[in-house]
Amino acid sequence: MRQHPNEIALRGFERQGKRVLIPARAADVNWKSAPFPLRERVAEGASFVPSDAAGDAVDAMPDDHKGKPRFRPKSGFKGNGDRGGYRSGFKAGGGRTHRPQRAPEPVEDDGIVRLFGVHPVEAALRNPDRVVLRLKATDNAANRLAEAIADRGLTHESVTPRDLDRLLGPDTVHQGLLLETEPLPEPALEDLAEAAAIGGPLILLDQVTDPHNAGAILRSAAAFGASGVITTRRHSPPLNGTLAKSASGALELVKIAQVQNLARAMSDLREAGVTILGLDGTATAAIEDEPFTGPVAIVLGAEGKGLRQLTAESCDRLVKIATADDLRSLNVSNAAAVALHTALIKRRR
Repeated sequence: MRQHPNEIALRGFERQGKRVLIPARAADVNWKSAPFPLRERVAEGASFVPSDAAGDAVDAMPDDHKGKPRFRPKSGFKGNGDRGGYRSGFKAGGGRTHRPQRAPEPVEDDGIVRLFGVHPVEAALRNPDRVVLRLKATDNAANRLAEAIADRGLTHESVTPRDLDRLLGPDTVHQGLLLETEPLPEPALEDLAEAAAIGGPLILLDQVTDPHNAGAILRSAAAFGASGVITTRRHSPPLNGTLAKSASGALELVKIAQVQNLARAMSDLREAGVTILGLDGTATAAIEDEPFTGPVAIVLGAEGKGLRQLTAESCDRLVKIATADDLRSLNVSNAAAVALHTALIKRRR
């Protein structure tokens, strides 16, 4: 019989005349020296408590059992003594105790835009339209951006990397920088339509929720000269943090408007003379055949779902990107890059 990875009993106690066992996580077990299958205890009449229910089982223990090991495993199993193996920090096989990473401190939606990382912070500092409120930086990071900080006339608040980890989370690549700002002013749809008449196409995002994809799209929009980006106010990532990091400074370069209703915004753009193309892998027309004369908007749908029905019906026509027969779909950020590059080449001819 194959042994379940959690079939190691750490602790047992009596409840209503029944022996109850709480298993350890596989990562907490010295497998070479502690083969103690739980099924042996179950066969002896003990009830099995899955690992995800261990906390409830502990709560059900009599007070005189809590914190006191009642289970003596077979020779070779090394626990952590009287602290009880079910608690975090359990030592397996005499190894080092690892405390769980502290979660970032919760931040209320206070309207402040928080940017981190060298490129997003430097781009924001150099953007005259960006109102800066506060800069937290390690001394090394502040030295790296000394010129941009001095040009702004800022005095940074000196912090340690651990301080920023507590604020942003231990997995955030903040590079020693956290900038708090006000949101950028949003352009009107009429202004974006006028910009598209003399420049690159507009990009419309239909509920693209992944901040990495949205940030990569902004980066392509800046690289290939898009006139602006329009997103829905709901079901879109906030214009800060991870999105800004993925955009690598492009958040400060591309005009972005957020709308309540994308179909209504598309109708307003059409009335302003903008031709609206919807990217759809099942379309028959190819985007490579579009002339890209006059103002154009390209609509992209969410990863997997694609364009919503109303969004697709609101387009002037649907087009697809030509691909090899064995690869018929692209990541939404890659599709945006290809479409914008196609438009740029067509306009230069």
